[in-house]
Parts: sequence; C-alpha cells; structure tokens
Amino acid sequence: MFRKPLTCILALLLGTTAWAARRPGQPLKPGFNFFSKQQDVDLGQTNAKQVLQQYEVVKDPFLQDYIRRVGDRLAAAREARDSGFPFTFTLLNVPEVNAFALPGGPMFIFTGLVKDTENEAQLAGVMAHEMSHVILRHGTHEASKANLIQIPALLAGGLLGDQSMAGQLANLGLGLTANSFILKFSRDAESEADALGSHLMSQQGYNPIEMARFFEKLAQGGSRGPQFLSDHPNPGNREVAIEAEIRTLPQQEYGYETGQFARVKVAVNALPPPVKRPQAAAGQQK
Repeated sequence: MFRKPLTCILALLLGTTAWAARRPGQPLKPGFNFFSKQQDVDLGQTNAKQVLQQYEVVKDPFLQDYIRRVGDRLAAAREARDSGFPFTFTLLNVPEVNAFALPGGPMFIFTGLVKDTENEAQLAGVMAHEMSHVILRHGTHEASKANLIQIPALLAGGLLGDQSMAGQLANLGLGLTANSFILKFSRDAESEADALGSHLMSQQGYNPIEMARFFEKLAQGGSRGPQFLSDHPNPGNREVAIEAEIRTLPQQEYGYETGQFARVKVAVNALPPPVKRPQAAAGQQK
C-alpha cells in the first residue's frame, strides 16, 4: 500500500539532487514538499509572532515605510507575484548584519544589515535573496526531506497554527531554533536564492551586481560579516555564479533608487541601543 508513495518520494528527492546542477539562466522551481502553500503561510505567521516577542521592532514610521517600499517593489516582480505569498517586511533593532524570511512571506531585516550595506541596491539584494527562499519554499522543502515520517503525521493532525504545539514544531526543525530547517539552508538552496534574487532585482531596476558585491565584501571580512556568513553558507564561487546568472538576463539600464537611502542610514545610526529581551540570541536566526 505504501510502496508507491515511497517510490515517488525517492524519485522526487533524486530529482532535487539533479536540480542542484542547473546552469545559469535555467528555470528555478520549488522542490519536493509535503506542505501546501497555505501551510507555509500558517507556519510563517506562527513563528512571526514569536519573532515580534523576542526582538524590538523599530518604532520610526519613516524607516518602516522605507523597508516596506523596497520590499513591495521586489514583491511586484513576476516570480514573487506568481508565488501568491503575502510578503511583509519589518525592521528590527538588532545590531547583527542579518535578515531572514519565514515560510509564506514574513521578512525581518536587522538594523545592522542596513548599516553595513553601501547603497539601496545592496540592501535590496539581501532582501531579494531572502524573498527567493520563500518563493522557492526552501524552508518547508528542507523540513520535508528531513522528516519523511513525522511531517505527514503532523500535517494530517492539523497542528500547524496551534500555539500549544510550538515545542513540537521546534523539535521537527520548524521553530526558531539554531537548527531550524525553515531558517538554515543548504548551499544549493543558497545558490538558487542568489540566482532568483538577481532576477527579482533586475526586473525592478536594481543592479543585481550589487548583491554579488555585498557578499564579496562580507567574505573579505566586512564588519560583523562572520555572523551573516555563518547563517548564509557560501555555496562556493558565489560572486562568479551571480555574475554568470546576470549575463543571462535581458540587457537593460539599472539604477533605480528611492533616493532615501542616505537619510535612512542617518536615521538608523541615530537609533538607541536595542532593549534586551529574553531568548533573543542571534544564533537562533537564519
């Protein structure tokens, strides 16, 4: 009775391995997954509530509106629209150079990332990378691969969204823990997010080479770079791979900017230190 489904699962898993060898310009699509897209959304919203309890949200309306404007522009790109996910963008007062997006669309950007980027396109590049993880459903894909037995039972029981199940979700790598599948990805997933991110940037007028430049800066020892790179493993030849992907994109003029990045940097640098909250260890995040 179970032979056919298991055979299908193995075939799908083998297919995801072959997919990792894609050439620049080839299509990108989500891999094998037990979760529905609505369950991605439910999972993301459940964990987003925990993020908002653990971290201080920046109260400056101008800064939050700016992050939303950059995010909404990227979310208007074709692949993001077609995904159907309701993307949201929140700036958190956290000094580490980092950002992460939860399944289904909630994205959180640390003030440390804004401080470390040199222009709006670099910030948009990191956001496009994180958005790509959501579009390609990398978090629930990784969780599905690692929990072939437990995940179907969890979903069948309708436990997602039940706050009392937070501990069980964490045990299966679906919570905000250091080993969370929904926040830490393989190098193949990082390569795919780099590639798709460059497409999102290009469509919306941001120069995708700035994504490569920012990652290169961190790899060369930019301020607080090790935290970012520990959560975003370098797939190898990252900048070269992004540049190869860019060469497959339609030629166009880049240079879109809101014109507010300089003001944003000043405002972020003027923020008071974050209020320490319990269980807000940086190592918990993607």
